[in-house]
Amino acid sequence: MNRIITIIALSLLSTLPISAESLDDYIQKGDSCMQQFNTFEALKFYQEAFRMADTYEVRSKLADCQYKRANYRESAQLLKAIPEDSLSHEAFRQLALSYKKLGDIDSYVYWTGQLVGRYPMDGEMVAGLTLGYVQLEQPQNGLDCGQKYFAVDSTNIEVNRALADAYFMDRQFDNASQMYERLLQQGDSTFNTLYSAGMSYTRIDSLETAYKYLQLAFLISGMQHQGCAYRLGVVCVDTKRYPEGLNYLKLATEMIQPDTTIMKAITLSQGEGYYLSQHYPEAVEAWKRHLDYNLSSLATYFNIANVYAYVLKDNKQAEDYYRQFLDLARKEDKPTPQLTEMIQKSEELLQTITYRSSSKSKSKAR
Repeated sequence: MNRIITIIALSLLSTLPISAESLDDYIQKGDSCMQQFNTFEALKFYQEAFRMADTYEVRSKLADCQYKRANYRESAQLLKAIPEDSLSHEAFRQLALSYKKLGDIDSYVYWTGQLVGRYPMDGEMVAGLTLGYVQLEQPQNGLDCGQKYFAVDSTNIEVNRALADAYFMDRQFDNASQMYERLLQQGDSTFNTLYSAGMSYTRIDSLETAYKYLQLAFLISGMQHQGCAYRLGVVCVDTKRYPEGLNYLKLATEMIQPDTTIMKAITLSQGEGYYLSQHYPEAVEAWKRHLDYNLSSLATYFNIANVYAYVLKDNKQAEDYYRQFLDLARKEDKPTPQLTEMIQKSEELLQTITYRSSSKSKSKAR
């Protein structure tokens, strides 16, 4: 009889709901592990608690643990099942940032927009949303977001950086320059701010200011940033600082991997720099290197031929490059007026060179 009573009692116990103490025990153990930054053990306790009861508290704690273990997909799945009105500010941030970590910019922008709608003075997330729109090629939406915050607080460096970048990507270079100036006045003299300020000023033809900021940026980079070296070199050439510009372009060439597009631009600028500073043999060599990356550059063949003809007085080389120029130029279906003029000049000069060479040969024969 006692055995029957015991079996019945155990059966009844198995049908009873999980006690609050048992659930709380797992939560407390998980919390204790989290305080020790032991997310490995905490995860076990929170998962067990989640199996017992899918409550907001347990789901949020499990999501927080998953987030801190970089399990962003699991964290997002847990959090987005919670009604938005019930999400805490921190949980909302983790939901949005999980998608950013996953590279899902569309979802990141959506959830960050929802968060900013509830917490409009969260500067970090406002900045993130502004740049998120830029990544989606919607800089104007990013500007709308950042400007609303800026109207209330114009001193937040992170928001101001995002606004400056959004202005730049929206090709509002005057506004971008002003915003980068504001950042520099706030003490934000990082490489990115200086470099971006310099690039903005190049777009509005304030080359002296661009030179100043690009030079500072290059120094801060430890003279290791190839893009900055290239841009600084171009600005130096454009401002007639030829020797300095050529040194920067040389550094850029040494640092850069053989990227055809960039090497085209570098070698072309080097040729112009050498030519304008009257270093003609060096200009010819730079333009020849340019042809290695841009075989169809008509202007380069023409320039090399002219230097050989007028400056270096090397008729043989001049004739060779005029012929190469004409071979390409005559294949153009619709030559521009400028190209037509270049063709005519080349033909005339080629006839003159040929005549002179012929005359010299006859004189020697006599």
